[in-house]
Amino acid sequence: MDATQVQNAAHRIQENVARVIVGKDETIELLLVALLCEGHVLLEDVPGIGKTMLAKTLAKSLAASFQRIQFTPDLLPSDITGVSVFNQRTNEFEYRAGPLLAQIVLADEINRAGPRTQAALLEAMEERQITVDGVTHVLPRPFLVLATQNPVELEGTFPLPEAQVDRFLMRVALGYPNENDERAILRRFRETNPLAELAPVIDASEILELQKFVRAVVVHPAVEEYIVRLTRATRKHDAIQLGASPRGSLALYHTSQALAAMRGRNFVLPDDVKQLLAPVLEHRLMTSSQARVRGRGAREILQAIAAQVPVPVEESWSVEDSQ
Repeated sequence: MDATQVQNAAHRIQENVARVIVGKDETIELLLVALLCEGHVLLEDVPGIGKTMLAKTLAKSLAASFQRIQFTPDLLPSDITGVSVFNQRTNEFEYRAGPLLAQIVLADEINRAGPRTQAALLEAMEERQITVDGVTHVLPRPFLVLATQNPVELEGTFPLPEAQVDRFLMRVALGYPNENDERAILRRFRETNPLAELAPVIDASEILELQKFVRAVVVHPAVEEYIVRLTRATRKHDAIQLGASPRGSLALYHTSQALAAMRGRNFVLPDDVKQLLAPVLEHRLMTSSQARVRGRGAREILQAIAAQVPVPVEESWSVEDSQ
């Protein structure tokens, strides 16, 4: 396999998803980056934007199993991980799988469930396995969690602690469509739901091969140093109270590999790193009280950091130069 095959596969998926989802090419690209990195995404936006439709469309394009979990205050960990039920015929306990045992899981309004249920989901995301009554069940691959939360209506919610938010590879916002895209949505869904007629363009085994190739994409030592400097700069900035952890720099490293492969390269450019800086690091930062008073958000501060940290300049970032 080479980078061109990754690029072609990503292009097929993006085109297929775009048959249902209008005007969100950048968001679709970021979701594919997370899929190829075996990471998870926090979709933070207001209701009605199309988060559920996006998750269903992606799952159908990948021929992947899909489950949607509506998080509520009374949702228990066993409601998502599954339970052991006693079978009177066999006189044995049988495991009944919960909705987490799917390849793509939409955790809708994750901040409405209690901390124990949130922790159960995040443990499954990290370990890629769940344990019920002392028995471990490995989650299917590929495994992608898309968790949503409404950033506006916070009454009756349980906000995710910073340490748990940090476990998401990226945080992505869809945003409202522009006027032309909204008109296109009306026309596309006028008579039928295009999702019903959507066909898969790739299968799980091919996704696993793509994920394996992405980890082999070369990152030049100068680009590695650039990633480290960007991450460390967040820990020293006056407007940031809590900077990105080493998990953040590792996430930036892996996502840059995936983005480079999706663009047909087997090596990472500094531009790949800069493009992913906000979606990968923004949710990992805690801005200072003074910055919040002045209305400075994490994204704006990251843009300032990117402008200050020198970009490595090389004639070529090829494999030979990195060895």
